[in-house]
Amino acid sequence: MSIKRIDYCQFILTSQTNFTMTNFADHGQGFSHDAVKRYLQGDKLSASLVWEHAQRDIVPSPRGCIVFDDTILDKGHSHQIELVRRQYSGNAHGIIKGIGLVNCLYVNPDTGEYWPIDYRLFAPEQDGKTKLEHVRDMLVSAAGNKALPFTRVLFDTWYATMELMLLVDSLGKRFYCPIKANRLVDDSAGQTPYRAVSGLCWTAQEAERGKLIKIKGFPRDYKVKLFRVTVSSHRTDWIVTNDLAQDSTQGTQEACALRWKIEQFHRELKQLTGVEKCQCRKARMQRNHIACAILVWLRLRAVAKEKLSSMYQIKTSWLSERMRQELRSPSVLMRFA
Repeated sequence: MSIKRIDYCQFILTSQTNFTMTNFADHGQGFSHDAVKRYLQGDKLSASLVWEHAQRDIVPSPRGCIVFDDTILDKGHSHQIELVRRQYSGNAHGIIKGIGLVNCLYVNPDTGEYWPIDYRLFAPEQDGKTKLEHVRDMLVSAAGNKALPFTRVLFDTWYATMELMLLVDSLGKRFYCPIKANRLVDDSAGQTPYRAVSGLCWTAQEAERGKLIKIKGFPRDYKVKLFRVTVSSHRTDWIVTNDLAQDSTQGTQEACALRWKIEQFHRELKQLTGVEKCQCRKARMQRNHIACAILVWLRLRAVAKEKLSSMYQIKTSWLSERMRQELRSPSVLMRFA
């Protein structure tokens, strides 16, 4: 029996821990291992399919935000899987083997909802593109082809480059992003040499309302607003924005908080869809599995919203029902205690 895309997505949606082709073949009526393999080899799924399905559920907001970040799909035990390369993982705080997934999220700040609208696989051996170039392509697409209403673009320190900041500015959008503590800046209008951002002096007013700075390497007259945000007693974030009307450190912190929605998305994608668990060696099969996993996330998100529940509760409820059935009518009876 041939397998269709919806069959494979249903398997990912239903399975709890094992997302291999063998497990699908063992539990899918009439499905063989070879049939699953033929499907994953033959389909050609891309980010455009995710957008096609996501846009049906998106609740847009004039205050919408676009958030970018990447995550590593851990393939630590792989030896011959294509697309796997050694790269830095923020979660592992070191170099691991995995597939780089660069994501673009649309966030509605009014409701707190979020949806993946685009993604790219970091595979420079295949397309020659850096992660920054992938973000640039997705940003241009979001502002043009997708025609979503958004005013702010949020990204992490890794993407806080002059190229990306100026691109956001040229699109008429506002960026908020942290920069590294050793980034060289000038807050004296050229009166003193550039200094590391962590070495700047702050008045009480600047600490509350931010200060105007120039980042080294940027165009001569291009200024941004810098805010010092104390996250904890051991951590300070240095946030820059081209929103020169922003005059509140608290408001800046609230704007940046929406960036953590993408971390929540990454956690849900990995824990609920088995996006990391495909053991296929070929790049096309990995690409198709990842696309199906994101489609499953969209479905889980829609069902959770409909039932006023969490995605985790939806996924685990099937196991709970199975346990209730076993307790009512055990398939294996206890004979001694």
